[in-house]
Amino acid sequence: MRNAAARAARSVTLLPMRVHLGSDHAGLELKEHLLDWLADNGFEAVDHGPFVYDALDDYPVFCLRAAEAVADERADGQDSLGVVIGGSGNGEQIAANKVQGIRCALAWSEQTAALAREHNDANVVSVGGRMHTVEEMTRYVEVFLGEPFSGDERHVRRIGQLADYETTRELPPLPESALRGSAGDA
Repeated sequence: MRNAAARAARSVTLLPMRVHLGSDHAGLELKEHLLDWLADNGFEAVDHGPFVYDALDDYPVFCLRAAEAVADERADGQDSLGVVIGGSGNGEQIAANKVQGIRCALAWSEQTAALAREHNDANVVSVGGRMHTVEEMTRYVEVFLGEPFSGDERHVRRIGQLADYETTRELPPLPESALRGSAGDA
């Protein structure tokens, strides 16, 4: 964990890519800011809405579309990522994670943004527009977009278990250590 935190504290090298954004009314201001920030930093930003402030809008409408676009493009071999934004980021994360092939992480610090990519190969990040300053959230997105997946075997294995469950709905087998001391030993 210290490595991710140290990398997050350093400058981040951003590689141009397509970034899909979705939010609700509570995330609209940050989304608008990020559209400009992404363009200024060489990214192709795709806005899935909302496009006007509506205090009664529903985040799934926009966040599902952003996540679907990321999943579709990644299935086609593109390195697209996504950002979903709400008041806390919780509902938006849940919505994005309903899309097959999406691993959306809630970032509340530079370290959580870095670890989402490094350990979990998250392809969407969620941030809370009412939880942090615009500058802090922009930094979390910057760290997320700049952090590569480590590719460590243990992380690949764990992501594979999740992907298998997502498609088969079969639980991964329990490890030997979880079987010791079970009812079968009585």
